[in-house]
Amino acid sequence: MASHRKSRPTGTRVAGIRTPALATAALTSVALLSQTANATPSDDRPTLEEVEKKVDDLYRQAGSATEKYNAAKEKTTKQRKKVDTLLDDVAQRTQKLNDAREELGSFASAQYRTGASVPETATLLLADSPQDYFDQNQLMNRLTGRQKTAVDDYVTQQSETMKKRREATESLETLTDSQKDLKTAKSTVQKKLATARELLSELTAEEKARLAAIEKKKQQEAARKAAELAKQQAAQEEAERERREEAARQQESGSGSSGTSDGTGSSDSGSSTPGTSTGTKAEKAIAFARAQIGKPYVWGATGPGSYDCSGLTQAAWKAAGVTLPRVTYDQVNAGTTVSVSQAQPGDLVFFYDDISHVGLYIGDGMMIHAPKPGAYVREESIFYDGESSIYSVVRPA
Repeated sequence: MASHRKSRPTGTRVAGIRTPALATAALTSVALLSQTANATPSDDRPTLEEVEKKVDDLYRQAGSATEKYNAAKEKTTKQRKKVDTLLDDVAQRTQKLNDAREELGSFASAQYRTGASVPETATLLLADSPQDYFDQNQLMNRLTGRQKTAVDDYVTQQSETMKKRREATESLETLTDSQKDLKTAKSTVQKKLATARELLSELTAEEKARLAAIEKKKQQEAARKAAELAKQQAAQEEAERERREEAARQQESGSGSSGTSDGTGSSDSGSSTPGTSTGTKAEKAIAFARAQIGKPYVWGATGPGSYDCSGLTQAAWKAAGVTLPRVTYDQVNAGTTVSVSQAQPGDLVFFYDDISHVGLYIGDGMMIHAPKPGAYVREESIFYDGESSIYSVVRPA
């Protein structure tokens, strides 16, 4: 007896799914969901390298804004002093003007009482602008020598007072502009730092550990470059020493004993004195900077408890008796530019195209600097951010 059940086509079941079309659709959906799940974190969040670059850029921008803040602050301070001086001057001149006016008034009153002059004389002497009457010879002839001196003094004081008042008004306007620049620069710094802190706060513990590993690798590379520079500079110094010794031997062999003594002594004295002076100042600047190691970076700070980068270099060289400008893009012009290979202890090393950072070279490819917010004054390789970040090396005058 035949079975009433329909026969099943062979090859249609795949892992419990009845048709190939359904199986394909289901597998495709699973694959797409898997890809979407894997892609979501990388699409929504920047990579760790991107975060690191963004944070570094923000710190550099904050450093640049800090130097603008420093410049605006310095300008504001100078402008405020100028305004105060001008206002004091205006007050003194106003008093002198009032004294001259009183003297003229006494002359005019006396002439009016005695009838020694026509009423126009009183108008002349008490007018705000008596200069208009000077060309009238008839009236001028009526004035005695003392009266003429009083009029001249009054006109001079009036003119100078008006001039100083205009200067004071202009200086006040400049001061207002400087204060606006100061406020803008301060706001820019605060925004950049807040953004950087926010980015760092969003990192997981694992990401922070990886970021620290990346930073350590950069420091190792920077230390390697510093060692290379130290080796190069040592070779240059040795070659220079040998050259001097050879020059001294040739001079000794070609000169008499007395001539040799005089010539050599003269040459040594002439070359060592300036170098010793420069070296002593550099040593003092380095000693000061070294004593600040461990103090926090604070933007706009010039010590003694904290520093920004240019505040530290300015204070270090001030301790050596050398006055440097306040900001990096003025300090870069405060000496002689030398190559990196010719850098000597005490030189200033500037960074980035906008000259927004500076450190004090201490030799062997190393420097002391105030790096960035959240960090402390420390010794570090001048290649800490790569060789390409070095803008120039300057030997303070």
